[in-house]
Amino acid sequence: MFDHLPAAVAALDAASSLGAVAGRLLLGAVVGVAAAVVMAIPMWRQDDGFTPAYVAAAVVRRTTPDEVSFGDANVAHHAAGALAGVLYAVVYLVTDAVAPDLGVAGIGIDLPSHLVATAVVVAFIYVAFARFIFPRAGRRIYGERATAVRGQWLRSSLVFGATLLVLAPAIFPGFA
Repeated sequence: MFDHLPAAVAALDAASSLGAVAGRLLLGAVVGVAAAVVMAIPMWRQDDGFTPAYVAAAVVRRTTPDEVSFGDANVAHHAAGALAGVLYAVVYLVTDAVAPDLGVAGIGIDLPSHLVATAVVVAFIYVAFARFIFPRAGRRIYGERATAVRGQWLRSSLVFGATLLVLAPAIFPGFA
């Protein structure tokens, strides 16, 4: 009569696990948007600091950065932040699943997984923009001031990473 219960319990457990993963991905997106907001501060203080947002929006809109509105650049910037936050969550979950749990107390998450995920995200957002998006969409800017824009993007990417280092443990207590 109750032969189907183990299968039902396993299905509920799988659904619960999927819900937990989805929740973590959503939290990753929230952390990514928050890091993008913080990252915008140094971007605005640099001469070409917000150029990457205009270039990214130009890629999405299939136009030139000069034709992109401030609103479109802002949407592209924060959407990229959300996606980077999801990438953080994915890398964290994968690293946490394969690496031994060191049980670092006090920060609410597994420290090695947190550091690896943060490093991967910072490297990814820098390389994705500097090596793939920028040369493709920022032709005029690329020819005139590529080194300056890349350097400013590197600094902004590091601010994003530093924000992840602080915010993820604050938002993800017990994330592991």
